[in-house]
Amino acid sequence: MRIAAIYDIHGNVPALEAVLGDIKAKDVDLIVVGGDVVAGPFPVETLNLLQGITSPTQFILGNSESDVLRCIEGKPINALSKRAEEVARWITLQLSTSQKIFLSTWTPTTKIATDKWGEILFCHGTPRSNTEIFTQRTSHKNLSSIFESISSSLVVCGHTHMQFDIHFNNKRIVNAGSVGMPFGETGADWLSIDDEIHLMHTDYDTDEAARRIKQSDYPGVEDFVSNNVLASPCKETKLEVLSWMEENQLHTV
Repeated sequence: MRIAAIYDIHGNVPALEAVLGDIKAKDVDLIVVGGDVVAGPFPVETLNLLQGITSPTQFILGNSESDVLRCIEGKPINALSKRAEEVARWITLQLSTSQKIFLSTWTPTTKIATDKWGEILFCHGTPRSNTEIFTQRTSHKNLSSIFESISSSLVVCGHTHMQFDIHFNNKRIVNAGSVGMPFGETGADWLSIDDEIHLMHTDYDTDEAARRIKQSDYPGVEDFVSNNVLASPCKETKLEVLSWMEENQLHTV
């Protein structure tokens, strides 16, 4: 079975188009869309593109979709930041009624049975939360707390925008990286699974992508283009920030 996992697209249609071209060439059996699809410049166009895929596709709720659904329902958004709340409100105004209904059908996790890997668990952040942070630097003690109750031997996640492949207590935990906002290198990161695990990277025309994206009235579009399309945040710097966020969340749960 050939599976493609695409996470954290963040409304970056040019990046998604490039990745879907590579996926099509691989003739995959299933595409798993791992959440944080709509929080970016082109939420409507991104959903339209994904809904037009002819291959079997499964969708997982990211924290940004959860924010939007709470906004749609008139509940407190409770996003990770004030900026994320602003983005959720903007997205809610962009989406059609049918797209809002579509988002409501996404699941927190999904499990796929395979011959090679047994049952693969796909989640956004961790199996218990789409906002929970862990990285390749997370201690074994904390990893045990997150994954000890999980029976799947392979877990695929995203959320932190950084690819990694961890072997831990007879489990393999793989981060697919980010299609739309990768940390460390411009382009688009994703995951391919067959008899092996492949951390994939797809280049695309970032100058043309920047031109297209600047046509959006997305809040902070210039920052998105400058820091996530034409350039990419430093991986080591982001790891330091994520480690601090992880430590902070440990003190609040």
